Order: sequence, then structure tokens, then C-alpha cells
Amino acid sequence: MYRRTILCFRGQDTLNAFQRGMCCLMRRYVSVRSEHDIKNFIRDNTEIVSAQSLTPEISLRLFTPTCRFWTERPESWPFPDPYWAIYWPGGQALARYLLNNPEVSGGRKVLDLGCGCGASAIAAKLTGASRVVANDIDPIAAVATKMNCELNNLDPLPCVTDNIIGSKPDDWDLILLGDMFYDEDLADHLHKWLQTCITTHGTQVLIGDPGRAQFEGHDIRKLLHKLSRFELPDSVKDENYGLTNSTVWCYNYKPDL
Repeated sequence: MYRRTILCFRGQDTLNAFQRGMCCLMRRYVSVRSEHDIKNFIRDNTEIVSAQSLTPEISLRLFTPTCRFWTERPESWPFPDPYWAIYWPGGQALARYLLNNPEVSGGRKVLDLGCGCGASAIAAKLTGASRVVANDIDPIAAVATKMNCELNNLDPLPCVTDNIIGSKPDDWDLILLGDMFYDEDLADHLHKWLQTCITTHGTQVLIGDPGRAQFEGHDIRKLLHKLSRFELPDSVKDENYGLTNSTVWCYNYKPDL
């Protein structure tokens, strides 16, 4: 299954994350070019899902067994690997935490880094964030995020497709990262950049992760405080190779004064 291939790819440290990203960006679009065509392609090859996740309040366009590319060979997919078509367990925990605790994002400027399907960004907006920006280097994820906003009766959120990790940080009140620590090199770059965000603007950083080895073994774990842990629905457990729960962590990095 193509979906299972993506799950394996995201869960293993098989290639440098930046090499993967460059390979994805270099892949040619086969027959779909305009945003209108991309939207039609997404509509035709995903299903609207709301149940069987930690956030049944949020509807998303995702891969399901009824979708063509659930069983298609990976090389038949015309875009970069569609991480946006899967609701990853770290993102589920983050979105659930925001919905349970609306004061965390209410009235704040929020960045959803590596937004994928946009669920965390949507949760932030639903709970009253004053400004939400979704970021993903995959332009198809940006289109999918806008479509998912519309599914949830929200105006499309601004989506940035530049790689902003390592750039001069904006004055975000809150940065959300779901399932971003799947590669050691990427984790190193994230760690350094997040410290810069906190040092420069006092940004709060929340991380959602189901316990991947690359996250649990990284130095960043020493600087995190557990906020909440959620047991995953049975279907999510089955799809994620037996992972049973997902945790939301708060970055406690305190710069030297």
C-alpha cells in the first residue's frame, strides 16, 4: 500500500530529511498544475474524515481504504510524498490539547510548522488565535490545508511554503510542531532554530510526538515538560505500527541572561 509506504518512510531514519525534501521538490508534476486542478485532484483522491481520530470535531481530507492511492504503487503518485493526506498521531495530540485548552492559543499569534493537513492550525483558529500561519515546504499541503479550513467553516489560513527553519524568526507567541522529529538531522536543525525563537521573542513551543525513536533519543527531550498524554484510537494504533499514545510537550529552554 502506498499509505503504508509513507508511514514506513516517515518512521525510519533512512534518508537525510533535506535530501528527501529536495528529491520531492525535484519530482515533476505529471498532469496537474494549477491550484484549481490540484484542488480537484485532492477531492478525487481523498475522503472527508472526522471520526476515528482524537479530534472528531475537525473534518479533514485524508487517505482512506476507499481511495485510489491507498493501494497504488508509489511511483504513480504525481506529487511529493503526501504526508498531508495522513493525520499523524503527534498532530492529533496537539490539536486535541488546543481544543481542550483554548486559552493556550486564544488571542495569540500561532505558527503551525510542518502543518501537513493543517489540523493544528485549524484547532488554533477554532480556539480563538488572533493570527495563524501554516507552514509546509510541500505546496500541495498548503492547498490541502486551505481546503480543510473550508471544511471546518473557516476562511483559508495563510500558508507559507518556504523552509523557514534557520531563518530569522518572526515574533510568534506560539509555535506548534506535530510529528516533526522523524529524522536526526532535521531534529538538530529544529532544536537550534527553536532556541533562537525562544531567545529572541520568548515564543512558547509545543511539540506533539507519539514516541518515535529519533525524538526520544534526542537531546531536546531533556528540555521538555510533558503537558498531556492521549491514548490513540484503535484505528490510529493499527495504522502506526502499535504506537499506543501521543504526548504534547512544552519546550522549557531558558536562555542565559
